[in-house]
Amino acid sequence: MDGTAMAADGDVAGEDRASPGRPYHDMARLVERLHRRFLDVIRIELARLNVEDISPVQALMMMTIGTEELSVRDLIQRGYYLGSNASYNLKHLVEAGYVDRAQSQRDRRAARLRLSPRGQELCLELRRVETAHIDGLVRSDGDAQEVEATYRTLRRLERTWTDVIRYDALDFD
Repeated sequence: MDGTAMAADGDVAGEDRASPGRPYHDMARLVERLHRRFLDVIRIELARLNVEDISPVQALMMMTIGTEELSVRDLIQRGYYLGSNASYNLKHLVEAGYVDRAQSQRDRRAARLRLSPRGQELCLELRRVETAHIDGLVRSDGDAQEVEATYRTLRRLERTWTDVIRYDALDFD
């Protein structure tokens, strides 16, 4: 940690709730918590489906592959997975029969990934559950607009942070 004291509700001690920087600081923490909650939701759904041989992260990887055939590199970039974690999880998914892996015919060093019939069936079930969650969240045109605005804001934040990393665009002096 950076030494900043956290209050019981997750607030930074001494920081005014109305501070203009407050939402910016809170977004990163909120996104992290949302990701953990999303993994918990997937964990619950996997248990409901009696799927005990893969983790929620592995299920997310399968959802990222979807109906496409991807290279390992494309999967890592789309899902923002770390290389070693992706390799471990992909190996497990292949061994469990959820993902088919074949060497690329153009580049023997590269592998192509696609869901096996077992993986396709599980992803179809998870998409059905996802649709039910969406239906619960978006009940009106106003709800749909709020979700879209939230998505645009998070994408803008992602681009900002990507630019900082890529170009070291901010001068902190």
